[in-house]
Amino acid sequence: MQRSALILLVAAATTLPLFGACTPARIGGNPELPYPPPRPPVVGDILHLPTGQYVSESQMLAAATDARIVYVGETHDNPASHRQELTVLQALDRRYPGGGALGMEMFTPGQQEVLDRWSAGELTEKEFLKTVHWFENWQSDFDYYRDLLLYARDHRIPVIGLNTDKELRHAVARKDFPDLSPELSARLPEIDRDDPYHRALVASIFGGHDGGSSRLEGFLRVQLLWDETMAENIARYLASPQGEDRHLLVVAGGNHIRNGFGIPRRVFRRLPLSYVLVGSHEIEIPPDKQDRIMDVDIPDFPLIPYDYLAYTVYEDLGKKGVKLGVILDASDGKVRVKGVTAGSNGERAGVKEGDIL
Repeated sequence: MQRSALILLVAAATTLPLFGACTPARIGGNPELPYPPPRPPVVGDILHLPTGQYVSESQMLAAATDARIVYVGETHDNPASHRQELTVLQALDRRYPGGGALGMEMFTPGQQEVLDRWSAGELTEKEFLKTVHWFENWQSDFDYYRDLLLYARDHRIPVIGLNTDKELRHAVARKDFPDLSPELSARLPEIDRDDPYHRALVASIFGGHDGGSSRLEGFLRVQLLWDETMAENIARYLASPQGEDRHLLVVAGGNHIRNGFGIPRRVFRRLPLSYVLVGSHEIEIPPDKQDRIMDVDIPDFPLIPYDYLAYTVYEDLGKKGVKLGVILDASDGKVRVKGVTAGSNGERAGVKEGDIL
């Protein structure tokens, strides 16, 4: 009996390659959503895309924080995205006290000294915004990122600048990589130009912007530069003595994270560590936000967009001018603070009468 069983096992093993050589029948379905959820999503739901199962926030956080890197793809101007980032950072901080870090697309390595001072609690918000040149570099309302960055400062969590600088970005938009000067070429990261999914996505996004097709290649180069630079800076930090034992939250625009071929795959090429992709999708869009949705025909990819997807409302920060609580005067060609409301965000940030913004 034992001999017969052995012969049967050997025979089965030798026939398996014959089946493997056949052309497999394709099973229908959407590779980006292999298991459709049991019901349509509603605001507040979190879907685990690989299984099609809804999970609670605590379940998502428990699983996501197992990984060395948690990538969160944001909608830059949706406060719901930034609350999600803060929730993940808080979860990392609770699970790994003193062992978390925050990598941000919004900053560059050239700003790292300022970021280190911020994380050490040495700067007020006003000093930070001025020293890091926030409005010149990112040109986005700081309110979107305030809670995230304040939490990092107050809990002494390192903030790591990931992005490339303006000079190199502008040069790459005009010239191909081999045509750059030796000085600029020396600052380039290792770049893989052969990912067809990345190219297809960037080309589709370019189609949603104003601009002629002759500018497409420059747009592609800049996106490659961004993703490879951020990937290189992530890998360098996590391999360094400062970061080798830390768990990193990476926050960047959704197009740098979604499907994994922007930043995540390029990090893994350099440093194969475990990672999770977390994103959000606006399923309620107010009428006054409809014009912010780009008309882009995103290709179908054989990849899930995220491991976890939260369904949100496209929110607003609220009325401008009320949140800061300052009175401004621009009559002399400079924007000068004439008054600060007691208890306002401006007062808490250290803005004083007479300051020039």
